[in-house]
Amino acid sequence: MHLDSDQCYRALRTHDSRFDGRFFVGVATTGIYCRPVCTARTPHQKNCTFYPSAAAAEAGGFRPCLRCRPELAPGFATVDANRRLAQATAGLIEDGSLTDARLPDVARGLGVTDRHLRRVFQEEFGVAPIQYAQTQRLLLAKRLLTDTQMPVLAVAMASGFASLRRFNDLFRTRYHMTPAQLRRKSPARAPGDRLVFDLAYRPPYDWPAMLAFLDKRAIVGVEAVEKNAYLRTVCIGSAGGWIRVMPSKRRSALQVTVSASLAGVIPPLLARVKHLFDLACHPDEIAQTLGPLAAAHPGLRLPGAIDGFEVAVRAILGQQVTVRAASTIAGRFAAAFGEDFETPFAPLSKLFPTPAKVAALDPSAIASHGIIAARARAIVALATGVAAGHIRLEPSAAVEATVAALDALPGVGPWTAQYVAMRALAWPDAFPHVDVAVVKAMNLTPAKALAHAQLWRPWRAYAVLHLWKSLETPK
Repeated sequence: MHLDSDQCYRALRTHDSRFDGRFFVGVATTGIYCRPVCTARTPHQKNCTFYPSAAAAEAGGFRPCLRCRPELAPGFATVDANRRLAQATAGLIEDGSLTDARLPDVARGLGVTDRHLRRVFQEEFGVAPIQYAQTQRLLLAKRLLTDTQMPVLAVAMASGFASLRRFNDLFRTRYHMTPAQLRRKSPARAPGDRLVFDLAYRPPYDWPAMLAFLDKRAIVGVEAVEKNAYLRTVCIGSAGGWIRVMPSKRRSALQVTVSASLAGVIPPLLARVKHLFDLACHPDEIAQTLGPLAAAHPGLRLPGAIDGFEVAVRAILGQQVTVRAASTIAGRFAAAFGEDFETPFAPLSKLFPTPAKVAALDPSAIASHGIIAARARAIVALATGVAAGHIRLEPSAAVEATVAALDALPGVGPWTAQYVAMRALAWPDAFPHVDVAVVKAMNLTPAKALAHAQLWRPWRAYAVLHLWKSLETPK
């Protein structure tokens, strides 16, 4: 990733939030690296070195700033093939699903050679995947030590370290202090049954629009919107729990409250929350491409997914029915096949059923709950593919192959496949051109709508959101 030193320094001098997370600055006189929004006194340009990632800054010998906290910076939004490949790998690292020894397996899963993956990753982030993974583990540990009262051993394990000794040694070597010393520098945190994190984004962010979108599509028992907050149950592996997400008192961030039962899966959980709320978005780039279409709502984000399978099931249930009707049907599905789960929130009582559980069902059992037989068969076929690993419904999945696999399922057409690509795969260029609301808003036939949408590439999924929003706005 090429960085222009003069442009980076101008962004640093003005604390431009649009560049937050897009580069980091190492300051030679202090040995510290910062975000461009850091409120510390701006160093002289001759003392600054700019890096494309926190890992690259640490590889350059700098340690993270305790004031601006680089681990809180927003992520990246990418489109082109090589950058998406590098970002897919980074996403796997950040959600804790990658270890150094498994990189060749990850390369095969992404359909590339190990050598190509390393080259693309180095070009994007300025370091090898192994170095990036090490930095991400340390930054997560730093966050947990600062923001929670988790024991140091639990922090080490949750951050992906195999031993406490290795964690202590690496932390002291990299950051010139022990984990215990960092904790003593941090504000006192009251122990409790929940953890709280702030996740940053680049403004503007249309939170009311995001909340309204999720509220209309909430699955009863699994999701709810209350008092300007989004609530839901979560299941990652064998860990079940709940989250609450709302605007943070911190500028340009969302506050995520997590049940203590999910403490062991914090990396994948936070990665999924970032995906759901599209926190890596660059709204200025999107607005520039969409032009007048985005003028009325520049902060619209692309809602993602905590669970790609859940979104795909709901998309199938929503075929040719209203959004409200689809939510009702999805609620019946979750009530019948989801696992009971106790939470402190009255609306939350179910964990959405896993692909393995649904794959074992007879379609007639699903149809008995008022679901059309063809859709019941499609859901079982989808669950079978996901459970077997033939279909991956996550941002790191290959878009074209996944869309083709979805299209090939009985009862899953282009609209469903493109909608799932928008949300589960976080594909910013997805465009369900046969969507009734899209063609109505554009006042064109589906074929002409698809042709016209070429102007909005590579952000056509965001164009869809603005088209849907335009139908809600009084004329």
